[in-house]
Amino acid sequence: MQVYDVIIIGAGPAGLSAAIYAGRARLKTLLIEKGKDGGQIILTSEIENYPGSLEEESGRSLIQRMSERVASFGVERAAETIVDVELSSEVKVLKGKKEEYHGRSVIIASGAFPRPIGCENEKEFMGKGLSYCATCDAAFFEDMEVFVIGGGNSAVEEALFLATFARKVTIIQNLAELTADAIAIEQVMANDKIHYIYHSIVERLDGDGIVESITIRNTQTNETTRFDADEEDGLIGVFSFIGYLPQSKLFENMIDMENGYIKTDEKMATNVPGVYAAGDVRVKNVRQVVTASGDGATAAVAIEKYLHH
Repeated sequence: MQVYDVIIIGAGPAGLSAAIYAGRARLKTLLIEKGKDGGQIILTSEIENYPGSLEEESGRSLIQRMSERVASFGVERAAETIVDVELSSEVKVLKGKKEEYHGRSVIIASGAFPRPIGCENEKEFMGKGLSYCATCDAAFFEDMEVFVIGGGNSAVEEALFLATFARKVTIIQNLAELTADAIAIEQVMANDKIHYIYHSIVERLDGDGIVESITIRNTQTNETTRFDADEEDGLIGVFSFIGYLPQSKLFENMIDMENGYIKTDEKMATNVPGVYAAGDVRVKNVRQVVTASGDGATAAVAIEKYLHH
């Protein structure tokens, strides 16, 4: 039975950083990722607030450079979905769809996924007019009308990006005002293409195979309004940016959590010996690439000391 020093679940900024530090420390390391490296950050068109990013660098480019650095330190990789875990013993057991993996320690860097809108027909229209990634899908809506759901930094920044393609962008916010940073709000308010509907939520999406209409409801008056696609367009773009849900369900009833986010100490250690968490999956105030990377580095350094003492 092959036993790793550390198994890292997730290859976003936190997992990749942890893998770099673990590899440099000559720990026998396995990095498990069920999809593509990068997590949320690969959806970002330009990284401006990460110290190591290049000018006009995309999230995908940054992650590619991080992944190449991981490979240079001899970290083993597995393309796998973990379906069950046993964390209470000294050697942790992670059961995947393909194989079973054993490690003396584990770093959970599984990140978070987009929060559902909660409207009628949401699942039916995913990828058919409804998107959670402006970078991926904005070009499909060249010179069309799109709606952005949310009022925080992500929603405002992506509305600005969408405005470079769409002829009209309408932000639907359930509060009385936008909640993004002041600079981002100034930028979006200065863009004539962008419009706003406050105190409102999306009630339903409709269409024949694609989103052809969106119905919103005013939360104060309960009045509903339906917006239909122009005949020439044939569809409406709907982009949702209302936050994320931590991918931590696998660890319920094993690890202490708060609203689904994993609790850690300053060393990224959980309440289970040998199990650490890093990045967006853990309880923290700021969820950015730079903080996720710091979490991963901290967890790997802590594990090196844990294993050697």
